[in-house]
Amino acid sequence: MDTKQLQLFLHLSTSLHFGQTGEALHLSASAVSRSVKRMEEEVGQRLLERDNRSVRLTEVGRQFQTYARQSLGQWQSFSEAVKQGTEGLEGEISVFCSVTAAYSILSDVLEPFRRRYPDIEIKLRTGDQADGITHLLNGEDDIAIAARPDKLSARLQFFTLTYSPLLFIYPAIHCAVEGHIQSHLAVGAELPWQEIPFIVSERGLARTRLDQWFRSHGVKPDIYAQVSGHEAIVSMVGLGFGVGVVPELVLVNSPLKDKVQVLDVQPPLVPFAVGMSASAQRLENPLVKAFWECAKSSYRSEF
Repeated sequence: MDTKQLQLFLHLSTSLHFGQTGEALHLSASAVSRSVKRMEEEVGQRLLERDNRSVRLTEVGRQFQTYARQSLGQWQSFSEAVKQGTEGLEGEISVFCSVTAAYSILSDVLEPFRRRYPDIEIKLRTGDQADGITHLLNGEDDIAIAARPDKLSARLQFFTLTYSPLLFIYPAIHCAVEGHIQSHLAVGAELPWQEIPFIVSERGLARTRLDQWFRSHGVKPDIYAQVSGHEAIVSMVGLGFGVGVVPELVLVNSPLKDKVQVLDVQPPLVPFAVGMSASAQRLENPLVKAFWECAKSSYRSEF
């Protein structure tokens, strides 16, 4: 059983969709199915339960997922170690972060890292920061820049780069939402939260914190839209669709920051601890460790 088969199974065990895995790995769905069948024959047990509607891991499949993740991590560490020559480290590492983090945080790390390790290639993947920790746990990336979850997996290491308050924002343009809010603010009245449309994250820590706030205030929110990524929330709020909650880090770096206003909501939501995370296993890889230490040195975190 080779590393390509293990990579295929690891992706499939996360996507649980033959077509998506095939597309990601440039294979047909039938080729993915044949590969899984060969692995099942070699293992001697079914790894997946599948029918016309769904795909599920069997108990053996879950055990095999752990084996595949560990084996690929060990192979990567070994492969990079033997590639190390007299000129220093060389190879590739993958980093996942949001678009905002890429230019507001990662840029301060990449410049000194590139000078020190010119032969290490950075494979940067951007997306919703809420997915960063999941990517690490699934073995999809080496390092992620993300908000620290309330409960961090024992498999992960994390160090804080900065803190970012969570802000309630509403439209700056004249619209129904802005007018409704301003009419209450003008007379010092409490905002009728249940009458205000909200643009919220589909998932992630900001959504969790906001849901907790709704419950503590007895608010049954009017959810206008659920979106992926805080940048999309700023955009939709700026267009007048509703109120949203975003990290200050996202807002100050947004090209649309002048399209929104900040609501003074007390007490404030618990801020994000934004930092860098990686699995303890991946940190055994000298390339990943080099990037980790360079980031620590660049930020000299006091947190």
